[in-house]
Amino acid sequence: MAIYEHNNQNESLWSKGKYQVMIKTPRSDRPFGYCDGTTEDENTLIATAEREGLDQVRISRKHLKTGREIWTVEGDAEDADFSSDMEYEEF
Repeated sequence: MAIYEHNNQNESLWSKGKYQVMIKTPRSDRPFGYCDGTTEDENTLIATAEREGLDQVRISRKHLKTGREIWTVEGDAEDADFSSDMEYEEF
């Protein structure tokens, strides 16, 4: 029920299966965060993206063989960068 920023520690926890979802944007191959994939996480991502200027926000999901997912947050604004305003949970 929280968004965790991308850093070495959290990337390692993703690799070990601690997080269910890796969060990305279409502009970067590097993830900007991780989460458990709850409805609350999805709502937080959408609200933050809208606050940062994205319109018609959608989350594309890629299902992995491990049962985890990669979410790509997309919308209709060229200059929005909502990952910079994300409120991350400390782990």
